[in-house]
Amino acid sequence: MTCALPSFRTPPTVPLPVPGGDDDARCLGVDIGGTTIKYAVVDPVRGTTVGPVRRVPTPAPATPAAVVAALRGVLAGLEDAPELDRPLTGVGVGVPAIIDHGIARSAAHLDDSWIGADARELLATGLGRQVAVLNDADAAGLAEVRFGAARDARGTVLVITLGTGIGSALFLDGELIPNSEFGHVWLDGRDVDGWAGASARTVEALDWPTYTDRLQRYLSHLERLISPDLIVLGGGISERHQEFLPHLRLRARVAPAQLRNAAGIVGAGRQAHLGAEQAGRLTGIR
Repeated sequence: MTCALPSFRTPPTVPLPVPGGDDDARCLGVDIGGTTIKYAVVDPVRGTTVGPVRRVPTPAPATPAAVVAALRGVLAGLEDAPELDRPLTGVGVGVPAIIDHGIARSAAHLDDSWIGADARELLATGLGRQVAVLNDADAAGLAEVRFGAARDARGTVLVITLGTGIGSALFLDGELIPNSEFGHVWLDGRDVDGWAGASARTVEALDWPTYTDRLQRYLSHLERLISPDLIVLGGGISERHQEFLPHLRLRARVAPAQLRNAAGIVGAGRQAHLGAEQAGRLTGIR
């Protein structure tokens, strides 16, 4: 059973498109996380979700076969969804892994059997349609750069997603440098993924000042490494950015993600749309 995420804010409502052409495009955006798979129908031209953001549990273990089965269920459940009033033109999936030309080179919060697998081919075959696959944080970053807090930003932009772990997306003058993986740098002898991710605050029952101190140390470390001009903080915790963001002291400008926790979904949907355009598939598939 699927349900809307009550804590999620959808991007701003926009006027309905004029029928015909790319403005009518609808893609499915999927964001596979360590605990939940979030998804929604996406308007990839305007950068908005259409209808609610829904979720299902991430399978445990999250093997390729189990994830494919979960996504089949997602597609089946959307058949009668009121927001899907036209054929999907593509499916985009963000995964917590390094994606190298479709091949998974790592598996953070997924089963290790993903490593070395052709994720793009595996999902395309399992779902029976063309699929765009990319790193989940890269998907969120693409959405923020195209539609959100980093729109029109020049220089070095770092998008950090804080969730079960930490994801990162790095941009130079609007161009993505994929698979940056700054969520797995070592600081004080530990991988920061489990130490400064949003889940650490819950698991360790950290108060906001203590968690903010961790985030400050982590972001200061990244600032020394790459000197970003802008840092965008996203993930589920961005809904409460007022609790920590004003207390950070960094040289870079820091902003909350405008698309909040829907950024990865919108970015994945946008990537699917671009892939469909390139392949000339905008006649629609379902």
